[in-house]
Amino acid sequence: MTNVAMTIAGSDPSGGAGLQADLKTFHQCGVFGTSVVTVLTVQNTVGVAAVESLDPTLVVAQLEAVLADIPPQAAKTGALGNENIIRAVARHAADFRFPLVVDPVLRSKHGAPLLGDDAFRVLVDELLPHAFLLTPNVHEAAALAGFAVDDVPSMERAAAAIAALGPKHVLVKGGGLSGEATDVLLSAGQIRHFPAKRVDTQHTHGSGCVFSAAITARLARGEPLHEAIAAAKGFIHRAIQTAPGLGHGLGPVNLHAQA
Repeated sequence: MTNVAMTIAGSDPSGGAGLQADLKTFHQCGVFGTSVVTVLTVQNTVGVAAVESLDPTLVVAQLEAVLADIPPQAAKTGALGNENIIRAVARHAADFRFPLVVDPVLRSKHGAPLLGDDAFRVLVDELLPHAFLLTPNVHEAAALAGFAVDDVPSMERAAAAIAALGPKHVLVKGGGLSGEATDVLLSAGQIRHFPAKRVDTQHTHGSGCVFSAAITARLARGEPLHEAIAAAKGFIHRAIQTAPGLGHGLGPVNLHAQA
């Protein structure tokens, strides 16, 4: 059996983030990747020049085409663009019989906004309740929880506050803090930490996409959540450590790293 993972995400023409990075990660993790394009961006390692959301009917048509022919064992979302796309994806997600990993992408690595206030509200109200796993970074966790997230204890509190919004499991990623890069998982009422030594580099473009995609790939292979996160954490750590230094700005991680 060939395991399949699906990404519902935006396009990064520079290949380091978005659905391009997701598909490369799926391949590296040994699963077949399918994709639904939601947003077109004009970006590279230096910055984001433009963001254009697709018509929701086109997004839905892509999604239905994939589901009807090559259904996945797990899926993930990335940048979803606007409230209409989120609402359309959420309606379908209500019927998913496979785990959905929601990466609540609010901004690009360069700080460009990728989701407006109205879309954020729809994300919270309509999509989060269908998430098997939510993977916010500390800035996204703060927006979702409604308070500052700046250390491990506040990450734990944020995970609990966000879990009340509906996702089955919450993984708050600590890469944006100083010190050890510890991620905090709240699952079945239990807290678990996934620590890693911090890598001193600016080349982390796409790291959030890659991490959530690696988790999704391993869930598609039938791995338990804790094992999937631990393996994905090792993969993204190696990918950051060995970043190829491409581009003139915030370069991509190494998607040829050992998975």
